[in-house]
Amino acid sequence: MIPHKGETLNRTSAYWFSVAEQMGILTHFIESPSPGQMRVKRVEVIHDYSKMDICTKGYLLPLEFIVRHCIAGSLLDRLRAGKVSAEELGFPKSHTPAHGEALPQPFFEVTTKLEPVDRKLSTEEAMKISGMTPDEFNGVRETILKIDERMARELRPRGLIHADGKKEFAFDNNRDLMIVDTFGTADEDRFWDARAYDEGRLVELSKEFVRQHYRKIGYLETLEKARAARKPEPDIPPLADAMRDQVSGIYIDIFERLTGQKFR
Repeated sequence: MIPHKGETLNRTSAYWFSVAEQMGILTHFIESPSPGQMRVKRVEVIHDYSKMDICTKGYLLPLEFIVRHCIAGSLLDRLRAGKVSAEELGFPKSHTPAHGEALPQPFFEVTTKLEPVDRKLSTEEAMKISGMTPDEFNGVRETILKIDERMARELRPRGLIHADGKKEFAFDNNRDLMIVDTFGTADEDRFWDARAYDEGRLVELSKEFVRQHYRKIGYLETLEKARAARKPEPDIPPLADAMRDQVSGIYIDIFERLTGQKFR
Protein backbone atom coordinates (compact mmCIF):
# COMPACT_ATOMS: atom_id res chain seq x y z
CA MET A 1 0.00 0.00 0.00
CA ILE A 2 1.39 3.39 -1.03
CA PRO A 3 0.81 6.07 1.63
CA HIS A 4 -1.49 8.95 0.56
CA LYS A 5 -2.05 7.52 -2.94
CA GLY A 6 -5.82 7.15 -2.55
CA GLU A 7 -6.29 10.66 -1.20
CA THR A 8 -4.22 12.29 -3.93
CA LEU A 9 -6.14 10.44 -6.65
CA ASN A 10 -9.52 11.28 -5.12
CA ARG A 11 -8.71 14.98 -4.68
CA THR A 12 -7.23 15.22 -8.17
CA SER A 13 -10.36 13.61 -9.65
CA ALA A 14 -12.61 16.02 -7.75
CA TYR A 15 -10.56 18.93 -9.08
CA TRP A 16 -10.89 17.89 -12.73
CA PHE A 17 -14.59 17.08 -12.39
CA SER A 18 -15.06 20.62 -11.10
CA VAL A 19 -13.12 22.01 -14.06
CA ALA A 20 -15.18 19.94 -16.50
CA GLU A 21 -18.43 21.18 -15.02
CA GLN A 22 -17.21 24.77 -15.28
CA MET A 23 -16.72 24.05 -18.98
CA GLY A 24 -20.33 22.90 -19.30
CA ILE A 25 -19.44 19.18 -19.46
CA LEU A 26 -21.68 16.76 -17.59
CA THR A 27 -20.02 14.48 -15.00
CA HIS A 28 -21.17 11.86 -12.49
CA PHE A 29 -19.52 13.79 -9.63
CA ILE A 30 -21.74 14.91 -6.75
CA GLU A 31 -19.40 15.83 -3.89
CA SER A 32 -16.27 14.86 -2.02
CA PRO A 33 -17.34 14.58 1.65
CA SER A 34 -13.78 13.87 2.79
CA PRO A 35 -10.30 13.95 1.20
CA GLY A 36 -10.48 10.22 0.48
CA GLN A 37 -14.12 9.86 -0.52
CA MET A 38 -16.34 10.82 -3.43
CA ARG A 39 -20.08 10.60 -4.02
CA VAL A 40 -21.12 10.09 -7.64
CA LYS A 41 -24.24 9.39 -9.67
CA ARG A 42 -24.84 5.69 -10.11
CA VAL A 43 -24.98 4.32 -13.66
CA GLU A 44 -26.19 0.93 -14.86
CA VAL A 45 -23.74 -1.67 -16.12
CA ILE A 46 -25.43 -3.81 -18.75
CA HIS A 47 -24.22 -7.40 -18.74
CA ASP A 48 -25.13 -8.19 -22.35
CA TYR A 49 -24.73 -5.09 -24.47
CA SER A 50 -25.50 -7.04 -27.63
CA LYS A 51 -29.15 -7.26 -26.56
CA MET A 52 -29.41 -3.62 -25.56
CA ASP A 53 -32.10 -1.43 -27.12
CA ILE A 54 -30.73 1.82 -28.60
CA CYS A 55 -33.42 3.65 -26.58
CA THR A 56 -31.94 2.52 -23.26
CA LYS A 57 -31.13 5.69 -21.32
CA GLY A 58 -28.68 5.78 -18.45
CA TYR A 59 -25.85 3.26 -18.66
CA LEU A 60 -22.09 2.90 -18.64
CA LEU A 61 -20.36 2.78 -22.02
CA PRO A 62 -18.24 -0.42 -21.96
CA LEU A 63 -15.30 1.43 -23.49
CA GLU A 64 -12.10 3.22 -22.58
CA PHE A 65 -11.16 6.20 -24.72
CA ILE A 66 -7.44 6.91 -25.01
CA VAL A 67 -6.02 10.08 -26.52
CA ARG A 68 -2.28 10.34 -27.02
CA HIS A 69 -0.42 13.61 -27.52
CA CYS A 70 3.12 12.21 -27.42
CA ILE A 71 4.79 8.91 -28.30
CA ALA A 72 5.10 6.70 -25.23
CA GLY A 73 3.94 3.48 -23.60
CA SER A 74 2.16 0.89 -25.70
CA LEU A 75 2.09 3.23 -28.70
CA LEU A 76 5.88 3.29 -28.70
CA ASP A 77 5.95 -0.52 -28.44
CA ARG A 78 3.56 -0.90 -31.39
CA LEU A 79 5.50 1.64 -33.42
CA ARG A 80 8.76 -0.26 -32.88
CA ALA A 81 7.01 -3.56 -33.72
CA GLY A 82 5.67 -2.14 -36.98
CA LYS A 83 2.03 -2.46 -35.84
CA VAL A 84 1.42 1.26 -36.38
CA SER A 85 3.11 3.46 -38.96
CA ALA A 86 4.45 7.00 -38.87
CA GLU A 87 1.82 7.95 -41.44
CA GLU A 88 -1.01 6.69 -39.24
CA LEU A 89 0.26 9.05 -36.54
CA GLY A 90 0.28 12.01 -38.92
CA PHE A 91 4.02 12.08 -39.68
CA PRO A 92 5.57 11.98 -43.17
CA LYS A 93 6.27 8.42 -44.36
CA SER A 94 10.04 8.99 -44.23
CA HIS A 95 9.97 10.23 -40.62
CA THR A 96 11.09 7.99 -37.74
CA PRO A 97 9.16 9.06 -34.64
CA ALA A 98 11.11 9.13 -31.38
CA HIS A 99 10.15 8.29 -27.82
CA GLY A 100 8.55 11.35 -26.26
CA GLU A 101 8.02 13.17 -29.54
CA ALA A 102 4.88 15.29 -29.77
CA LEU A 103 2.34 13.97 -32.26
CA PRO A 104 1.22 16.21 -35.16
CA GLN A 105 -2.36 15.76 -33.93
CA PRO A 106 -3.99 13.83 -31.08
CA PHE A 107 -4.15 10.08 -31.68
CA PHE A 108 -7.54 8.70 -30.66
CA GLU A 109 -8.08 5.04 -29.73
CA VAL A 110 -10.84 2.97 -28.12
CA THR A 111 -10.55 -0.27 -26.17
CA THR A 112 -12.92 -2.55 -24.30
CA LYS A 113 -13.48 -1.91 -20.62
CA LEU A 114 -15.40 -4.89 -19.21
CA GLU A 115 -13.39 -7.72 -20.78
CA PRO A 116 -10.64 -9.47 -18.77
CA VAL A 117 -7.94 -7.90 -20.98
CA ASP A 118 -8.45 -4.61 -22.83
CA ARG A 119 -8.91 -5.11 -26.57
CA LYS A 120 -8.42 -2.40 -29.21
CA LEU A 121 -11.56 -1.64 -31.21
CA SER A 122 -12.43 -0.04 -34.51
CA THR A 123 -14.85 2.88 -34.45
CA GLU A 124 -17.58 0.68 -35.91
CA GLU A 125 -17.10 -2.07 -33.34
CA ALA A 126 -16.96 0.45 -30.48
CA MET A 127 -20.30 1.91 -31.54
CA LYS A 128 -21.83 -1.53 -31.98
CA ILE A 129 -20.97 -2.86 -28.53
CA SER A 130 -21.88 0.40 -26.77
CA GLY A 131 -25.08 1.30 -28.61
CA MET A 132 -23.77 4.74 -29.59
CA THR A 133 -24.71 6.58 -32.75
CA PRO A 134 -21.98 8.20 -34.91
CA ASP A 135 -22.98 11.63 -33.55
CA GLU A 136 -22.68 10.39 -29.97
CA PHE A 137 -19.30 8.80 -30.68
CA ASN A 138 -18.05 12.04 -32.21
CA GLY A 139 -19.42 13.86 -29.17
CA VAL A 140 -17.16 11.80 -26.93
CA ARG A 141 -14.14 12.59 -29.10
CA GLU A 142 -14.90 16.31 -29.12
CA THR A 143 -15.42 16.37 -25.36
CA ILE A 144 -12.10 14.64 -24.69
CA LEU A 145 -10.19 16.98 -26.98
CA LYS A 146 -11.84 19.97 -25.31
CA ILE A 147 -10.85 18.72 -21.85
CA ASP A 148 -7.30 17.86 -22.93
CA GLU A 149 -6.83 21.30 -24.45
CA ARG A 150 -7.85 22.84 -21.14
CA MET A 151 -5.54 20.50 -19.23
CA ALA A 152 -2.56 21.35 -21.43
CA ARG A 153 -3.24 25.07 -21.04
CA GLU A 154 -3.37 24.78 -17.25
CA LEU A 155 -0.54 22.33 -16.73
CA ARG A 156 2.26 23.76 -18.83
CA PRO A 157 2.65 26.80 -16.51
CA ARG A 158 2.73 24.32 -13.59
CA GLY A 159 5.67 22.52 -15.18
CA LEU A 160 3.87 19.51 -16.64
CA ILE A 161 3.50 17.90 -20.07
CA HIS A 162 0.30 15.88 -20.57
CA ALA A 163 1.44 13.01 -22.78
CA ASP A 164 -1.68 10.83 -22.86
CA GLY A 165 -4.64 9.65 -20.84
CA LYS A 166 -7.83 7.60 -20.74
CA LYS A 167 -11.41 8.64 -20.06
CA GLU A 168 -14.69 6.83 -19.56
CA PHE A 169 -18.26 7.92 -20.24
CA ALA A 170 -21.87 7.00 -19.55
CA PHE A 171 -25.27 8.20 -20.63
CA ASP A 172 -27.39 9.86 -17.94
CA ASN A 173 -31.14 9.28 -17.73
CA ASN A 174 -31.71 11.87 -20.46
CA ARG A 175 -29.23 10.03 -22.70
CA ASP A 176 -26.78 12.90 -22.42
CA LEU A 177 -23.10 11.97 -22.29
CA MET A 178 -21.30 12.46 -18.99
CA ILE A 179 -17.74 11.71 -18.02
CA VAL A 180 -17.38 9.12 -15.24
CA ASP A 181 -14.82 7.13 -13.22
CA THR A 182 -11.72 9.35 -12.85
CA PHE A 183 -9.40 11.21 -15.21
CA GLY A 184 -6.42 13.51 -15.17
CA THR A 185 -4.76 11.66 -12.28
CA ALA A 186 -1.36 10.04 -11.92
CA ASP A 187 -3.00 6.65 -12.54
CA GLU A 188 -5.17 7.42 -15.57
CA ASP A 189 -2.83 9.78 -17.41
CA ARG A 190 0.86 10.13 -18.25
CA PHE A 191 2.67 13.32 -17.26
CA TRP A 192 6.24 14.43 -17.76
CA ASP A 193 8.26 17.18 -16.12
CA ALA A 194 8.16 20.11 -18.57
CA ARG A 195 11.61 21.51 -17.78
CA ALA A 196 13.27 18.13 -18.27
CA TYR A 197 11.24 17.61 -21.46
CA ASP A 198 12.52 20.88 -22.89
CA GLU A 199 16.06 19.67 -22.13
CA GLY A 200 15.43 16.43 -24.05
CA ARG A 201 14.82 14.20 -21.02
CA LEU A 202 11.68 12.28 -20.03
CA VAL A 203 10.97 12.36 -16.30
CA GLU A 204 7.86 10.34 -15.49
CA LEU A 205 5.40 11.83 -13.01
CA SER A 206 2.71 9.15 -13.02
CA LYS A 207 2.22 5.47 -12.19
CA GLU A 208 4.44 4.85 -15.24
CA PHE A 209 7.30 5.28 -12.74
CA VAL A 210 6.10 2.13 -10.97
CA ARG A 211 5.39 0.33 -14.25
CA GLN A 212 8.97 0.92 -15.38
CA HIS A 213 10.24 -0.49 -12.08
CA TYR A 214 8.32 -3.71 -12.68
CA ARG A 215 9.54 -3.75 -16.27
CA LYS A 216 13.16 -3.55 -15.06
CA ILE A 217 12.79 -6.46 -12.63
CA GLY A 218 11.11 -8.61 -15.30
CA TYR A 219 7.64 -8.78 -13.78
CA LEU A 220 5.86 -7.15 -16.74
CA GLU A 221 7.38 -9.65 -19.17
CA THR A 222 6.25 -12.52 -16.93
CA LEU A 223 2.76 -11.00 -16.69
CA GLU A 224 2.44 -10.59 -20.47
CA LYS A 225 3.53 -14.19 -21.07
CA ALA A 226 0.95 -15.45 -18.57
CA ARG A 227 -1.79 -13.44 -20.24
CA ALA A 228 -0.77 -14.62 -23.70
CA ALA A 229 -0.87 -18.24 -22.49
CA ARG A 230 -4.19 -17.62 -20.70
CA LYS A 231 -2.62 -18.66 -17.40
CA PRO A 232 -3.23 -17.13 -13.95
CA GLU A 233 -1.49 -13.79 -13.52
CA PRO A 234 1.55 -13.89 -11.19
CA ASP A 235 1.37 -12.06 -7.88
CA ILE A 236 2.73 -8.52 -7.96
CA PRO A 237 6.02 -8.29 -6.01
CA PRO A 238 5.71 -5.77 -3.15
CA LEU A 239 7.68 -2.55 -3.36
CA ALA A 240 10.64 -2.08 -1.03
CA ASP A 241 10.05 0.49 1.72
CA ALA A 242 12.35 3.08 0.15
CA MET A 243 10.68 2.64 -3.24
CA ARG A 244 7.21 2.88 -1.68
CA ASP A 245 8.10 6.15 0.06
CA GLN A 246 9.54 7.54 -3.17
CA VAL A 247 6.36 6.66 -5.06
CA SER A 248 4.23 8.25 -2.32
CA GLY A 249 6.22 11.46 -2.74
CA ILE A 250 5.62 11.37 -6.49
CA TYR A 251 1.84 11.07 -5.99
CA ILE A 252 1.84 14.04 -3.60
CA ASP A 253 4.01 16.14 -5.91
CA ILE A 254 1.93 15.39 -9.00
CA PHE A 255 -1.28 16.18 -7.07
CA GLU A 256 0.05 19.62 -6.12
CA ARG A 257 1.25 20.36 -9.63
CA LEU A 258 -1.94 19.10 -11.29
CA THR A 259 -4.30 21.08 -9.07
CA GLY A 260 -2.23 24.03 -7.88
CA GLN A 261 -3.28 23.04 -4.33
CA LYS A 262 -1.17 22.13 -1.30
CA PHE A 263 -1.53 18.55 -0.10
CA ARG A 264 -1.39 19.70 3.51
